[in-house]
Amino acid sequence: MKRKRQFMVFIDPVIRDAVIFASMLSLLTLGLTLNYLTTKVPNFSHGSFASIGMMTMLTMTAAFNQPAYLSLLPAFLLGGFAALALYLLVLRPLISRDASLVSQMIATIAFELILIAVLNIYADYFTQTFKVQSRGFLIRRFDVRILGEPGVFIIAPALAVSTVFLLYLLLNKTRFGIGLRAAIENPSLAGTLGINVKRAYTFSWFLAGGLGGVAGSLLALWFQGSPNYGSELLISIFAAAIVGGLQNIYGAVAGGYLLGLVEVLGTRQLGLTFGPWITVYRPLIPILAMAITLLLLPQGLVSLRLRGVFKQVQRGGSE
Repeated sequence: MKRKRQFMVFIDPVIRDAVIFASMLSLLTLGLTLNYLTTKVPNFSHGSFASIGMMTMLTMTAAFNQPAYLSLLPAFLLGGFAALALYLLVLRPLISRDASLVSQMIATIAFELILIAVLNIYADYFTQTFKVQSRGFLIRRFDVRILGEPGVFIIAPALAVSTVFLLYLLLNKTRFGIGLRAAIENPSLAGTLGINVKRAYTFSWFLAGGLGGVAGSLLALWFQGSPNYGSELLISIFAAAIVGGLQNIYGAVAGGYLLGLVEVLGTRQLGLTFGPWITVYRPLIPILAMAITLLLLPQGLVSLRLRGVFKQVQRGGSE
């Protein structure tokens, strides 16, 4: 029993926070990048897809007493359909009318406000109906244990890695995926080659929203949830996308992991150094990361030419 207890507390809880947060931030960043690659519109409502996933997890577990991980599918579907509503009902009509980029960005903000209102109305209804707290809720008790650790600590990074791998297979090994890449890179040429660009974009938006819903549902198993949680994450999502490279899906995942780890572990280190009062300034970390990246690497991490750096190091060593 003593050995088992030692094993269970071996991992620092802050490390769990960092790994879970970084894994789900990478999924959210991946979704935001997919949105941007198709329409070139920064989606300011993307964070609310995570809130939809959070509220789905709360409903399935606290209200209907279902296993936590059964919530992933409905969270994916609800997040995906919310993204589709934004794309099909708002952005596509605006694009067809040659609306400016600013107008489209404002439309995503308006859609975000609508989602926030709907989620808060649902939260009030949920509390009144099921007598369960829907703001500032913690539902870790519904998680499972894997190897003595919270299940989300194992499943979150595994899901993030497997999602990237499956997306790689889709984009490089399937006919539909190759068509999707062509539609993203050159929609006019793809259309002349017989590729259904609108269908490809529709799939991309649904997938992006679904990933946001899944990320939010898993975040709810570890962090304190609320209908506004996703909106509060928006700065981190955009910062991670910019750090990784806003036009590269693999860079987005790398940026999500890097910024997620730095944000959590950096906040802890600052708290230990200067005192707990500084932790309320945690949003400054993604803001600073975004500013530094835009100043030094406007194209993000993907603009680094590591092979060239290695060659220069070898030349310097030989000299």
